[in-house]
Amino acid sequence: MPLFSRRAVLASLAGFGAVSALPRAGHAAPQPILTRPIPKSGEMIPAIGLGTWIVFNVGRDAALRAQRFEVMRTFFEMGGGMIDSSPMYGSAEDVIGDGLKRATISGGLFSATKVWIWGRARGVKQMEDSRRLWGVRRFDLMQVHNMVDWEAHLETLLADKAAGRIRYVGVTTSHGERHETVIKAMETGSLDFVQFSYNVADREAERRLLPIAAERKLAVIANRPFRTGDLIERVARHPLPAWAGEIDCANWAQFLLKFIVSHPAVTCAIPATSRADHAAENMGALRGRLPDESFRRRMIRYVEDL
Repeated sequence: MPLFSRRAVLASLAGFGAVSALPRAGHAAPQPILTRPIPKSGEMIPAIGLGTWIVFNVGRDAALRAQRFEVMRTFFEMGGGMIDSSPMYGSAEDVIGDGLKRATISGGLFSATKVWIWGRARGVKQMEDSRRLWGVRRFDLMQVHNMVDWEAHLETLLADKAAGRIRYVGVTTSHGERHETVIKAMETGSLDFVQFSYNVADREAERRLLPIAAERKLAVIANRPFRTGDLIERVARHPLPAWAGEIDCANWAQFLLKFIVSHPAVTCAIPATSRADHAAENMGALRGRLPDESFRRRMIRYVEDL
């Protein structure tokens, strides 16, 4: 079976946003970045975002906070938009808020966080705390994290959306867990976004989640693109294949990210990093050519054979 049908690919191209081929000789104009539409609204967002799990949980350490600010600064300078976090991530939201006070955001912030607690009233309080920590008037996206008390929180999120306190509503899972519960939420018709794990080595989402998201017109955020670093450490022990240049990959991070965002149903991948140079490598995946279905199969075979 094909990874995705030719019809699905062609239907999605109109919404893929800007992604250029290599510039002609003698032309030095910068390439546009890859953006994707949010299906429910048509709003375009950059296809590479910034995750904050683990790496932004640095407490009050001034030196580490300064390093994370450099990650954010690089991210925005290279066209980034979506930053994704959660109350689960320790001090991450506080670190983000400090960074946003200092950052120059040329393309616009797309703020995405989560509610992660049992009880509707406690969830309301937790989301108020998140707004204070980030220093934002409203979040672009609020998600129910790992489906914790999702039905109760979804009622709150829909009311908040109707009142203009948030713009989009979503749910999340990770590590390949809770797929049946996520599908139940997807089929309610009330979501705008869904977030789950997807990468070249973890493709279970291709079986049901990605097709349902496409059918229901849900934006998809792919988390754990590097398996929390394990995947990129595994491939980095081997040379990047020369043919990766055919899709303008200069490093393994771009190879892995371009595989993800080349799927027609994926809206944004959210790699996390503590280093500005790695952030720059990640953001390089926003430029240049993307693999087609045949090339994606070649990428899968190469990684599986390592």
